[in-house]
Amino acid sequence: MKDNVPALLALKEKNQNDIKVLVVAEDHHQRMAFSDTVRSCGFILVDCVTRAQLNTKFELYEAPIDIWLIDSDYDDGVAMATTVSQSIGVLVGFSQAPYLNEAQQYAKWQRKLKRKLAQMLSLPALVDTQAYQSDTSDWRYVVFLGASMGGPSAVKEFLDNLSPTLPICILLAHHFNQTMIGTLPRILNRHNDWRCQVITSSQRLQSGQCLIAPIDKQIVCDSTGRIILLDKAWDGDYKPAIGQILKNTSDVYGSELINIIFSGMGNDGAQHLDLIQDNDSQLWAQDPKVSACPSQPQAIIDSGYCDFIGSPVALAQKLTDYIGERVAVASSY
Repeated sequence: MKDNVPALLALKEKNQNDIKVLVVAEDHHQRMAFSDTVRSCGFILVDCVTRAQLNTKFELYEAPIDIWLIDSDYDDGVAMATTVSQSIGVLVGFSQAPYLNEAQQYAKWQRKLKRKLAQMLSLPALVDTQAYQSDTSDWRYVVFLGASMGGPSAVKEFLDNLSPTLPICILLAHHFNQTMIGTLPRILNRHNDWRCQVITSSQRLQSGQCLIAPIDKQIVCDSTGRIILLDKAWDGDYKPAIGQILKNTSDVYGSELINIIFSGMGNDGAQHLDLIQDNDSQLWAQDPKVSACPSQPQAIIDSGYCDFIGSPVALAQKLTDYIGERVAVASSY
């Protein structure tokens, strides 16, 4: 820990809700864990960036930034930034945060970070603050849909038979032409009450809404339901990369996630299924017999990890029943 002792004494007198924190970390999962922890402390999260992003965005930040959490190389550029920002405390170097669905291990990691902050600020009660919960979340389960060729009609039929009042939010990754992706919401919205839109900026998942992953930029999710738009292209040949999003959402939402793969060519989505199994996420597929292009759902079925197979209508009914059962069990405790 590097700190300015006289200024640190003044920071201890500052209102907890006015303390500004900036995070620098290279791993997106690590950034999500820092984001959760900072918010649960009641601090203001100025930004959560990589070192490269810091170099391009630093001039946009308003000084002072009270605390820096740095899980990256503490090079001359970062050191200069902490000085210019009039920082009071700098914590450098952290262990890797467990995934958010590893509740006990994650809580232990988060408590360790809070203990460091509590010690810095002489705020022992900080260690006992609750995990951050967004007050705008109106969903309890995340449904991730993956589709490709033949997908629009299958996904639309699925949405037509699914109530938007269920406590779920939907994220759709569909291999589509960049110039035509803007037409997909109009196709999916027709004759149902789902609100469908392509992601063009970082935002939050909401119940009754189907957010569509962009073709040209990556997205990642965090535990509060934020969809973070990254300024980088998808890896690999498939855009958006169903397998990449499926892995991220499974790591974050664990047993609260239902993945459904619809009609499409190839095997995108089948790359990380062993990890999804470990995270207790559900994995369903459209019946290849009623798929315009069966290879993508067939790859999911052939993996041996598929929990349910059905037509779009059957998948909608299965999801309705599954959510109803989960909600009933949760309310009985």
